[in-house]
Amino acid sequence: MEKGMIKGFIAKRAAKEFKDGDFVNLGIGLPTMIPSYLPDDVHVILEAELGMAGAGGKPEINDFNVCDAGGSSSSVAVGGAFIDSATSFGLIRGGHVNATVLGALQVDEKGNLANWIIPGKMVPGMGGAMDLCAGAKKVIVTMEHTQKGAPKILKECTLPLTTQTCVTKIITEMCVIDVTPEGLELVEINPEFTVEQVQAATEATLIVKGEPKSMID
Repeated sequence: MEKGMIKGFIAKRAAKEFKDGDFVNLGIGLPTMIPSYLPDDVHVILEAELGMAGAGGKPEINDFNVCDAGGSSSSVAVGGAFIDSATSFGLIRGGHVNATVLGALQVDEKGNLANWIIPGKMVPGMGGAMDLCAGAKKVIVTMEHTQKGAPKILKECTLPLTTQTCVTKIITEMCVIDVTPEGLELVEINPEFTVEQVQAATEATLIVKGEPKSMID
């Protein structure tokens, strides 16, 4: 797969995870691309922890009076609202978020997530990731499968954790993985790759029950 196609491919697959009426939080980076791929017949309420309930997609003309979680120009959907930070985090901590989609530096076979810091490097801060991982009903990680050829899906995270045992699903350009009590189950695969290639790019041992479904319609 061409490098420039990877993020859009992952975002398009992640957009299939939601059903009508879901209240969904999208994290910084790749997750902010998801609104552009939502099916026409699925209407979700997108929450941005910085203060929007009912965020829209990327506008045709940039207007930085309205920004998404990553600081990029965004919009507000019809019926959406601006809310203060306390209300926003009250919705998150109160268990009202059906799903959150986050990027990651590392995920391991127990569903532990590391996505906020690489020791020795400057970072803007953790943001709301800890609250989202603890409060959302589903935590979906969207990320490239490897970093410069090194696996990002590990037996055990080596970077400082954001939250323990929180991840429910991992979506990459290679596959879709469910985090189960038994371990990481490969449930869908990009037809461009084989199961053997996916396993070779993954440090953790994948559970494969029969032939994985195709990620592509």
